[in-house]
Amino acid sequence: MQYAPQTGQAELSGYTQASRMGAMTASIAHEVSQPLAAILANANAALRWMARTPPDVAEARESLEQIVREGQRAADVIQSVRSMFKSKELARASVDLNQLVQEVLALVQGTLEKHGVVVRTELDEALVPVTGNRVQLKQVLFNLVTNAIEAMELVADRRLLVKSELESGGGVRVTVEDSGSGIDAKVIDQIFTSFFTTKTDGMGMGLSICQAIIESHGGRLWASPSATRGAVFQFTLPTGGE
Repeated sequence: MQYAPQTGQAELSGYTQASRMGAMTASIAHEVSQPLAAILANANAALRWMARTPPDVAEARESLEQIVREGQRAADVIQSVRSMFKSKELARASVDLNQLVQEVLALVQGTLEKHGVVVRTELDEALVPVTGNRVQLKQVLFNLVTNAIEAMELVADRRLLVKSELESGGGVRVTVEDSGSGIDAKVIDQIFTSFFTTKTDGMGMGLSICQAIIESHGGRLWASPSATRGAVFQFTLPTGGE
């Protein structure tokens, strides 16, 4: 019996596609589970505040506002992941990364206060806009910032630096640096691998997706130990004019 020469290649392609679909499904579960858990926790909190005598309307309102923010976060993630399945190129436009940083920090303001994290920003006012998908780039920044917050859970001095700057070559660089426990040198080259995680309840999809998004925008994402303590995550992107 003769086989078509492309049969083995077609099967391999099918397996690869199935693997990617499985990874994408896992990524959806990973990325959406966190805001859903936050929505549930805040909804229960709002019910408890309203059950008091008299009801604590101010606290209940704060919980409801957090639900709205987490709901928008989940919607953004779903929109970003769904767009990856589309055959047509993702809609891209001019994106102000400084504004995106401010939006993400506002989104996690409650978490920062809850964990006692001191935030410092160094945003280059002369930063040039980049051309990209706003939702995806926001997802990258959100993941890097939330990872940094989680990395500082076991330390007393919790400091977060978010920095933007123009590179001499014409691109832009964004830095997210924490004062956490740092990254083991033995695994620093593996942290962007799908399903690799150092968290007991993590699925290891966040950084893998972040790297894929940045690379699809013509950029690069990497990690390194901080000069003092903690970890530094940086990504570069070409400017809109390149």
